[in-house]
Amino acid sequence: MSALVGWSATAALAAYAQRRPGVAVIAWFVAALGLTVGLSAAVIGALFDFNGVTFRLLHIGISLLGPLYMAWGALEYGVRSAQGRFTSRLFLAAFTIVPLVVLSMDRISGRFSTTFPALGDHYDLIPRSLVNVTQVVVAVFLVAALAAVARRPAGRNLHLGVLGLVALAALLSIVVGRTGLGFAGPLLMLGSVAALWGAAALAVRPRRDPYDEDDDYYDDYDDDADGDPEDELLEEPVRRKRRNADPYDDYYDGPPVRQAPPAKLRGVITIYTLADGQGAGFDRIADAVVHEVGVREPDTLLFACHTVPSAPLQRIVYAIYRDDLAKEEHDQQPHVIEFGRRTGSHVVATNVIELALSGAAASDGLAALLMPR
Repeated sequence: MSALVGWSATAALAAYAQRRPGVAVIAWFVAALGLTVGLSAAVIGALFDFNGVTFRLLHIGISLLGPLYMAWGALEYGVRSAQGRFTSRLFLAAFTIVPLVVLSMDRISGRFSTTFPALGDHYDLIPRSLVNVTQVVVAVFLVAALAAVARRPAGRNLHLGVLGLVALAALLSIVVGRTGLGFAGPLLMLGSVAALWGAAALAVRPRRDPYDEDDDYYDDYDDDADGDPEDELLEEPVRRKRRNADPYDDYYDGPPVRQAPPAKLRGVITIYTLADGQGAGFDRIADAVVHEVGVREPDTLLFACHTVPSAPLQRIVYAIYRDDLAKEEHDQQPHVIEFGRRTGSHVVATNVIELALSGAAASDGLAALLMPR
């Protein structure tokens, strides 16, 4: 039963990865595939007695690849730092290749039966030690992801729910690998596969705002390109704390009226370095968020995304805010949070430069040209 559910979960994760490609979902797909291959080998072992091949496949799947790629996917899902992600990929490569070779080649001792064998029952000291260290890395990845998500101001509960399910799946898989648990092992592995499947389904589920009637708002940015954003009720933007206006005034009484900017404007330049082949995908997401900023944020005075002809893998986003409060509110907008989440798989490095405007000159039509309201 657990093997059948595992193949179903693997197929579902493959569909998720195709519909909403991202590093985290792909990592969870690899984890599900590893678990499923291991469980399929366990079915053969339960029917005809375990042997060296089925024992190796079982523990490569449930003790090594499954937990490791679950945790790495959790880190890619929860951590936005490019440096943190790069470091995790180095650890991933090291703790995939070396333990995989050792578990595949090392000597196996002892007699087998039809019950789930524990890792330590037949492997010697070196493979056991490598798996132990790998599982410590799994714990570090999960804790880092949870800590990163816990510091976020918005969407925290959803992300914690996803990471909690992934942590449960990894824990069950590790427990079965280390103890075997006899006939209870398949039941716990069924729970592990189900938890991983649920986490992935929750992670790729379209984000719905309670004020937005369009469930597929972020499913396909290209679908919105030909539509009129005024034809539907827009999600309620984050409003300025010192303004007492009705949240819907802007939608029913016309576009927001810009006020004269104060003396202390704030600016931010963000330089994105993209992965190879990710330029078109990043540009589609950036076009969507630029449109949303122009429609929903009257206190973001300028928000523009630039390409760099001499560096095709770089994008520069330049923003000017009315004041510090406007910048804070911009960072809390749902479309800005979604932009950061969706571009994570496209970006390998990000540099942010914060500016305090001391003087400027611009034509009257510049803002209207770049950000029509």
